[in-house]
Amino acid sequence: MKTIYTLLFMFLILSSGYAKKIQLTLKLEQGKEYRQVSDSKVNVNQEINGQKMNIVIQVKASMTYLVKAVNDHDYDLEVKYDSLSMIMQLPQATMMFSSEKNNEQDMVSQILGALKNQPFGLKLSDTGKVMEVTNIESLFESIFSKFPQTADSQVTPMKDQIKSLYGEDSFKGNIQMVTAIFPEGPVAIGDTWTVDTKVESGMSANVSTTYTLKDSQKDYVLIDGDSKFESANKDAYSETNGMPIRYDLAGTIKSGLKIDPRTGWIIEAKLNQDIQGNTYIKESDQMPNGMKIPMTMNSETVVTNQ
Repeated sequence: MKTIYTLLFMFLILSSGYAKKIQLTLKLEQGKEYRQVSDSKVNVNQEINGQKMNIVIQVKASMTYLVKAVNDHDYDLEVKYDSLSMIMQLPQATMMFSSEKNNEQDMVSQILGALKNQPFGLKLSDTGKVMEVTNIESLFESIFSKFPQTADSQVTPMKDQIKSLYGEDSFKGNIQMVTAIFPEGPVAIGDTWTVDTKVESGMSANVSTTYTLKDSQKDYVLIDGDSKFESANKDAYSETNGMPIRYDLAGTIKSGLKIDPRTGWIIEAKLNQDIQGNTYIKESDQMPNGMKIPMTMNSETVVTNQ
C-alpha cells in the first residue's frame, strides 16, 4: 500500500509540473486593435566643468496598434500615436509640451499634435521582437517640412530631441522592452530564460535580460526581468546637436510584467532603470580639449494597455 501511495504521489507531482508548462507568445487577431500607454520619468544628473546639473524629463505616449495581417511567425501592424506629451525640468525653467495644446506660438506642441493619428508600419515577430518599422522617418520629414518659417539652426536641435523621444529608434527600444520578453519554448513557474536586444535611442546599447515566470493564472501571467545595460561601440562618436559625442554607460533595469495569456499583450509593466558612466565630447576647434561629463540616469516607466 505504501508503494501505491508513493507512486500516486509521484504521478501527481509530475502531472502537476507538466500541466504548468505554458507557451508564451504573441497571439494577436487580425483586424483587432491593441493599446499601449507609456509614462516615463527620467532623472539625469551630470557634472559639467565642476558644476552639477539635474534634469528631469517626463514623457507620456498613448498608441494604438491595428493588426493588418497575421503571418506564420509574425504580424503586420499599423501604429498610431493617440496623444503625446513631454515635461522638461531644467535648471533655468520648466517647459511643458503636449499634442493636445492649441497654441501657434508653441512649435513643439504643434509638432506633437501633427504626429497624432499618423499611421506607420510595424512588423512584429510572435516572440515580440521588432523586425521592421516603416514610414516613420518619412512621417517626421513631412511634419518638419511644414515649419519653414523657423531658421534651420533652431529646427535641427528641436527635431533631434523630438525624434530621440518618439522616432524609430526610440519606438523600437520602448516597445521591445514589453514585447520581446518571450522564451523559445514552454516554461513553468520558476523557469528562467534570457533575451538579448539592442537599443538605439540617442545612443546604441546592448541589453541582456533574464526573465523568470513568477505566476500563471487564467487571466494573467506574471514575469520578472533582470537586465544588464551597456553602451555598444563605446569608442565610436556620433553627432548629436552638431557635436560628436560618445557614451560609456552601464547599469541595470528591473522589470515586472503582467501579461494577458490569451494574446501575449501587456496588461501592465513597471520598469526601473539605473545607469551611470561618462559622456565624452570629442575635441574640436570650438572645444580643443574635448569634455568628459560624468552622469547618472535613473528612470521609472509604467506601461499599461489603457
